[in-house]
Amino acid sequence: MNIGITWKVLRAAGDLARHDQWARPQLESVQANELRRLREFAYARSPFYRKFHQGKMDRPLSDLPVLTKAQLMEDFDELVTDRTVRLDAVRAHLGGGGDSRRYLGRYWVNATSGSSGQPGIFLFDENEWVKVLASFARAHEWAGVHISLTHRMRMASVASVSPWHMSSQVGATLSSWWMPALRLAASEPIGEIVSRLNAWRPEMLVAYASMARVLAEEQLAGRLNIHPHLIFTSSEVLTQETRRRAEQAWGHPPFDQYGATEVGDIAAEHSVCRHRHTLEDLLIVEVVDERHRPVPPGRYGANLLVTSLFSRTQPLIRYELNDSVRLGAAQDSCGLPFAILEGIQGRTEDVLSLPTAAGASVDIQPLVFHRILDLLPVSGWQVAQDAPDRLTVLLSGSSDGIPESALAQRMKQALAAEGVGELQVSILKSAVIPKNASGKSPLIKAYRHQGATSRIG
Repeated sequence: MNIGITWKVLRAAGDLARHDQWARPQLESVQANELRRLREFAYARSPFYRKFHQGKMDRPLSDLPVLTKAQLMEDFDELVTDRTVRLDAVRAHLGGGGDSRRYLGRYWVNATSGSSGQPGIFLFDENEWVKVLASFARAHEWAGVHISLTHRMRMASVASVSPWHMSSQVGATLSSWWMPALRLAASEPIGEIVSRLNAWRPEMLVAYASMARVLAEEQLAGRLNIHPHLIFTSSEVLTQETRRRAEQAWGHPPFDQYGATEVGDIAAEHSVCRHRHTLEDLLIVEVVDERHRPVPPGRYGANLLVTSLFSRTQPLIRYELNDSVRLGAAQDSCGLPFAILEGIQGRTEDVLSLPTAAGASVDIQPLVFHRILDLLPVSGWQVAQDAPDRLTVLLSGSSDGIPESALAQRMKQALAAEGVGELQVSILKSAVIPKNASGKSPLIKAYRHQGATSRIG
């Protein structure tokens, strides 16, 4: 890690730590000031935003149009504020191999997998990248890890190792003498992952939530023998059963992080209250319904809009994330001024559209399946919609004692209570839950009819 970046991250993390002492009115005042500066910069430097917000440049944030990933990519060259940046050249840079070169010698490039149908490309200059790194460092601080050059902590990550994935770029930038890192692809065979983790003996483990469940089962079975002081999960919904199994395996539950390639960490758990708090000094978050109207705290929204207060190269103002989340209704007693991210149901792509008896359709939230399947004595599960009216439930691990017909009937009854009509439910046992290209094991897989864009990776 570049020593200059190291000091900048430590300094930025220290600044963020001082924000924890703010009162809510001070936070809101800073947000308003930073939003004003962001909009002024975007209107001065981005031809796209001058047109996109035309006639509304003096309007409140909630009156501005929503920016989708598809629109961002379509108008990429006009949206970025550096007139020398061109999408074709950035794509050529991405195709040039997995080295550590920066685009134009100054931009870190991150790319989403495109599992929801549209890949995205996001650029960060050094100041922006320092803020991203500091957001992850803050999650570690909130978990009780003091970031210091004098304390060495061996870290292992089991996620994506794609050179353009954010987890890889963050790991590569932070890897140093004081945080030596082992980065393993979650798509590797589990035996290889277990062997390398046993040899590395990580003090900190970072993994996809589904992979944390698998590793916990390996630890409980005696094949994995590691003793991390801290466990972080990300990228997928952390279920209560995965949390319980991880605590059983390692003696303490994982800390959950919620982030995005576009902006870094959005929310992280604090050790005092064990609630996820949003990083509102870096971002403005809006929970909205299908028509982008605000959803009150305590209720799940259809989408999440984020405004990155520190983005300048590629301004993100009311940028849409297809995640269904719920904010808490009250400020936490732990004293932090930041809103609580109370619940995460997953992406809207995780919602299954199933037929009703009247021939219409009803959306089924993942929580309906969690209520039943999280309680089973299995190491993993997955619900796949094979056709509009057909589901296959995969169970892995010790599932021999589970009566398949009774489980299928219970699922039908639960779905009928939600308005679903006739449905075929098959229960299958599998040695492992299949992974996608990035190594995730999605809990819900929506039906892909021919010619449609995939709703889940």
